[in-house]
Amino acid sequence: MLVRADRLRAVLGVGVAAAGVVVLSGVMLPLRAHLGLATSALVLVVPVVLGVAVGGFAAGAFAVAAGFLAYDILFIPPYGTPSVAAGQDWVALGVYAVVMLTVARIVANLRAARGEARRREEQARELLELSDVLIGDNSSPELLELVVHTVQRAFGLRSAAVLLPRATDGSEPDGALAGTLVVGQPTRADLLQVAASAGVPLDDSEVREVSPIAGEPRSLSGATPGSDGLAWLTLTVAGRPIGVLAIAGTVPAPHDRELLRTYANHAALALERSRLREQAVRSQVAEEADRWRQALLGAVSHDLRTPLATVKAALSDLRREDLALSHADRQELLELAETQSDRLARLVSNLLDMTQIQAGALKLRRRPAMMDELVAETLLALGPDWPGRLATSIPLTLPPVDVDHLLVVQVLANLLDNSVRHAPSGAPIRVGASWRGRVVEVVVEDRGPGIPVEERERIFGMFNRVQGGGRAGLGLTIAKAFVEAHGGTIRAEGREGGGARFVFRLPVADVPGDLD
Repeated sequence: MLVRADRLRAVLGVGVAAAGVVVLSGVMLPLRAHLGLATSALVLVVPVVLGVAVGGFAAGAFAVAAGFLAYDILFIPPYGTPSVAAGQDWVALGVYAVVMLTVARIVANLRAARGEARRREEQARELLELSDVLIGDNSSPELLELVVHTVQRAFGLRSAAVLLPRATDGSEPDGALAGTLVVGQPTRADLLQVAASAGVPLDDSEVREVSPIAGEPRSLSGATPGSDGLAWLTLTVAGRPIGVLAIAGTVPAPHDRELLRTYANHAALALERSRLREQAVRSQVAEEADRWRQALLGAVSHDLRTPLATVKAALSDLRREDLALSHADRQELLELAETQSDRLARLVSNLLDMTQIQAGALKLRRRPAMMDELVAETLLALGPDWPGRLATSIPLTLPPVDVDHLLVVQVLANLLDNSVRHAPSGAPIRVGASWRGRVVEVVVEDRGPGIPVEERERIFGMFNRVQGGGRAGLGLTIAKAFVEAHGGTIRAEGREGGGARFVFRLPVADVPGDLD
C-alpha cells in the first residue's frame, strides 16, 4: 500500500515537473533575446523544486533532465538543435546540470527530513495518547484493541496482532491474560492464540510461525526489512514474558524499532496492570461476598437465638411430667411459645426479603394506603399482646401514602419489634405521623437505653453492630432498604427524656382532592 502511494506521488511529481518546464519555457521563449543564459537557468530551477516537493528526488532528476534539454535547445544558440556552438555554453550547461542536481538533492533531503520529522511527531503523539489511555482504567480487551490498532496505524503495517497464552482449560482468552509464558521452556504452537488484531488477520500458518515449537519468539532484528514476512516482539514484564506482539508487512526501519519496542513495553506494563486490577476486583468481590455471608450468619445467630431458646424452654417445661403446672401457667407457656414462633416467622421473612434485596429482585406494588390502616395491619401481624403497649398519634386528616403496603407493614413491624426488645417491660411504645409537604413522616419512639450518636448511622448496616449488646440484626437493615425503595429516608434519633426515635418518610399518593 505504501509502495503504491510512493509510486503515485513520483508519477505526479514527474507530471508537475514536465508541466513546469513546458509552461516556463513557453513564457520565456518570446523574451529569450532579452534574457541572459543565467536568467533562463535560474527560472528553470522552479520545475526542479516543484518536482522534488511533489514526487521526491526521482521526479526532481527528471525535471533536471527536461530542463537541461529545454535550456540547450531553446535558450542556447543555435536554437532548435541540441548542438552547442561556443565552449562557454558547454560550461553553462554543465554548471546548470550540476547545480540543478545539487538543488534537487538538497530539496529532496529537506523534504525527507520534514516528512520524517512529521512522522516522528505523529508517532510521538500517538505514543503519548497511547500512554495516557494505557494508564487509565480500561479493561484488558479494550487495551488489546487499542495496542494493535495504534501499532498498525503508526507504522503502516499490513497486520498487527497480540497473541496471549491460552487458558489452562484450552478456552479462548477473551482478551484477557489467561496465563503466562515460561522463560526457558519450549513454546508449543497451540499455547498462543490471537487475542486482538488489526489490519489483515493472521492466518493459521502465521500464528504457528509466531509460536515456534522450540526457542523464544524471534525479535525484530531477525526480520528482513521491506519483506511481507513476520516479525514479532515478546511482551515482557520484569523479565517475564506474558505474550507476543506480531507484525506483518513492511518491517520498520532500524531507527523505528526502538519506538516499536517502547510501544511493546507500554503495552506489556498496561496489560499486566489491567490483569492485576481485575484480580484485585475479583478478590474484592469474593471478600465482599464473604463479608455478607458472615454478616448474614451473625445476624441469623443473633436474631434467632433468643426466640429459639424461649420456645425450647417453654416446650421443655410443658413436657416435664414432674412439674405441676396450673392451667394458667400452661396457657402462659403456650402463648409464649406461639409469640416467639411468630417472631421466628418474621425473622425468616426478613431473611427472604434480604435475599430479594441482594438479588435486585425487589419490586414495589404501590397503591394509596392510609397510615392508620397500615399501623392496624402491623398490630394484627404482631399478635394480640401489642395493642396494650402501643400508643398511636395519627391525625385523621393525613393524606394517603403511595406505598407497597406489605413492605411498609414489614418496616413498622421491624421497628416495633426492635423497640419492644429494648424498652423496659410494660413501657409504652408510641407511633406518630405528621404531614410535611409531599411526604408523611412516621415516628416510632421507645423508652429504652437509646442509641449513641456515633452509632445512629451504623445500626442500619449489616456489617456493624452497636457495642455492648445494643440494637442490631436484619430488621433495621431491611427497614432502611424498604423505605429507600419507596424514595424515602429513615434515621435514628435520641428521644427527649431517654430512649430512641426512628423517623422515616413516605411519599404522599397523588389522588384527586390532595392538597399540597
